[in-house]
Amino acid sequence: MLGLVKKIFGDANEREIKKMMRNVEIINSLEPKYQAMSDEELRAQTEVLKERVAKGEELDNVLTDAFAVVREASKRVLGKRHFDVQLIGGMVLHSGRISEMKTGEGKTQTAALPLYLNALTGKGVHLVTVNDYLATVGRDEMGKIYNFLGMTVGLNLAQMSHEDKQAAYACDITYGTNNEFGFDYLRDNMVLYKEQMVQRPLYYAIVDEVDSILVDEARTPLIISGQASKSTDLYVTANRFVMTLKDELDYNVDVKLKSVTLTEAGVAKAESYFDIENLFDHANVTINHHVTQGLKAHAIMKRDVDYVVQVDEDGSEEVIIVDEFTGRLMVGRRYSDGLHQAIEAKEGIKIQNESMTLATITFQNYFRMYRKLAGMTGTAKTEEEEFKKIYGLEVVVVPTNRPMIRKDLPDVVYKSEGSKFRAVVEEIVKRHQNKQPVLVGTVSIENSEKLSAMLKKKGVQHQVLNAKYHKEEAEIVAKAGQPGAVTISTNMAGRGTDILLGTGVADLGGLHIIGTERHESRRIDNQLRGRSGRQGDPGSSQFYLSMEDELMRRFGAENIMGMMDRLGFEEDMPIESKMITRAVESAQKRVEGNNFDARRNVLQYDDVMNQQRNIIYKQRKEILESENLRDVVVGMINETIDRIVDAHCGDDVIPEEWDLEAVVEYCNRTFLQEGTISRDDLWGKEKEEVVEQLKGMVDPLYNAREEQLGELMREFEKVVVLRAVDSKWMDHIDAMDQLRQGIHLRAYGGTDPLREYQKEGFQMFQEMIDSIQEEVSTYIMKAHVEANIERQAVAEGQVAADKSPARRDEKVGRNELCPCGSGKKYKNCHGAG
Repeated sequence: MLGLVKKIFGDANEREIKKMMRNVEIINSLEPKYQAMSDEELRAQTEVLKERVAKGEELDNVLTDAFAVVREASKRVLGKRHFDVQLIGGMVLHSGRISEMKTGEGKTQTAALPLYLNALTGKGVHLVTVNDYLATVGRDEMGKIYNFLGMTVGLNLAQMSHEDKQAAYACDITYGTNNEFGFDYLRDNMVLYKEQMVQRPLYYAIVDEVDSILVDEARTPLIISGQASKSTDLYVTANRFVMTLKDELDYNVDVKLKSVTLTEAGVAKAESYFDIENLFDHANVTINHHVTQGLKAHAIMKRDVDYVVQVDEDGSEEVIIVDEFTGRLMVGRRYSDGLHQAIEAKEGIKIQNESMTLATITFQNYFRMYRKLAGMTGTAKTEEEEFKKIYGLEVVVVPTNRPMIRKDLPDVVYKSEGSKFRAVVEEIVKRHQNKQPVLVGTVSIENSEKLSAMLKKKGVQHQVLNAKYHKEEAEIVAKAGQPGAVTISTNMAGRGTDILLGTGVADLGGLHIIGTERHESRRIDNQLRGRSGRQGDPGSSQFYLSMEDELMRRFGAENIMGMMDRLGFEEDMPIESKMITRAVESAQKRVEGNNFDARRNVLQYDDVMNQQRNIIYKQRKEILESENLRDVVVGMINETIDRIVDAHCGDDVIPEEWDLEAVVEYCNRTFLQEGTISRDDLWGKEKEEVVEQLKGMVDPLYNAREEQLGELMREFEKVVVLRAVDSKWMDHIDAMDQLRQGIHLRAYGGTDPLREYQKEGFQMFQEMIDSIQEEVSTYIMKAHVEANIERQAVAEGQVAADKSPARRDEKVGRNELCPCGSGKKYKNCHGAG
């Protein structure tokens, strides 16, 4: 049926390519014109094109000239002329879509075309990569083109000073990592002076390896945190208790859901161990939480698979997370909700304090703030639905410059993991003897080390990459196509690096790829395959599976195992069947669907927080940019008056029963001086008259305050408002996180957890706004003001008030960046001394 539809209407992707080919023909026809120009004349085209854009001409109309200029500049500076398919890829990126281009097709060079075109607006464009090494290489290489054409190019790295970051963002084109762009956004919304901000409004971004950043990392939020002073003793106690429990007797593990629950026997043991009556009583929430995390740490989180334990330079041990998609060590990341501390207790190493969130955002919500977003990768089509629904991004598959001739062989399936690895080693040895290069992909560090040990016994020289050192790995991966090279790599090591075939390797069949396990995402498998067969090179790939692999255990291993037993298969006898390959891919599709649903669910919850974050950050920016906050503060006091009068003088209560005493007491406590107004002053008045009288007292008092403080008043307003907004917002982030943790339990009562979260989240947000207004009213009208008043980050303390609220004991880690936005470490800035 699909084939018939395609015959009648044509393939949508093909139609898009044909449309863009018209522009390619125009660009090609312009080539002689720009070829004939001198370097100075070609460079001058940038100003010509900028002027056309400044006069209101659409970028789409300038595209053909801009692309032709970049192509000519690339030829002169790098000796590389853009292929026609790269021009198409550039058009896809300019149109705000995802360009799927196979490995080796030159994505870095392709991106230069739309980056230059969109930079003509002067609004600043960003190229986002997965690590500092790729950002640096991209800036250095493509920067030669931009500089030749008179454009500025910047590099945004974590270790840069505040001034250097501002300079990088001020450039026409800025390269950097997804993490750093996101963290800079959060830090910009914590600064105390507008001059400390580094980013301009988010205009246009191209995300390299878009599937890795917008899909694989979508559920991991960026968090700026300070330390919360909570005892770590309970993690140790819970760990001791969990070690007494037995699988299936005291707790059950669900492999598919990766969850663990106590049985009735386990619950009884917990109640006895902790000397409590009911583990599920509200008073025992903390104990229950610690026991659950301890169980997860022992029953689900596996050392050298989910995390590794590394020894630091000072000899102390540290738990480092291993990215489940890429195998990379995620240094600096910690599991949330106490799981990291539970693993530290399990491993018997020093337990770090839990942190308090100061600011947070997901990549999903950060990148959706760009006015125009585009992406490029070798593998996006399998996730097209997700890109479309969450980011509004369509995927266009760009044809390869030369036909793809790589041979993808059917999967080979063995009964046991041991027999599978023996077969993999035999295959490596056989191809190594023929000098054919082999790249082996593993899903975990543990498996890469196991395979390495087996190859050492066979005397096969090889390289092992665990996705830790980006620069060194990129250099090793680049050499993986040399004769006789054997490279073992976790799936993502050296991603973004071309593997060039050595002399004579093409005659040997090109680079051979061996996958030692199917990933739960077809896209990750395709990335591994895509390392071979670049630019029309020969190559081959094959996956080796066993019935003990996690994906096989989770989906359908029993049926295949039964079939193997009935047919009398020996331990080392493989099944090589397209039917099994199809069954595995069907299982992968189911897992991908589940993962998409999980990410979409996370986004639906985060959208609630995102709406609130946008409101707070927008108002905060207005505060920073405003020269005079009097109207804002008076508005807050007036809203506080409306609220307090509504609360005590309800429309459904007769005036004689209004609690005017409470109104007077509140007003005297917050914004009036004690005794300024009495109950008798308000008695007998209509509700509107009460409100009017109270509001009428605000302006004269504010005038007196301004006269008292003089030129300090404007700065004092900002100090008070920023302090109130920041401290209440951070409390709110924690409160929303707590709500999110337990909201799923509402489903048991027959209500929709998401709707409840939205409703309660809105109510909590309104309560936070009320609290900000009340605090600002009190501090502005009542606070004692020092002559040397300064804005301070909320982690440092509070403005002294006549009725000082309780202080929050929160600290920023000494080696973390100071929340004030200076770009310095906390210990060298506001934490000094």
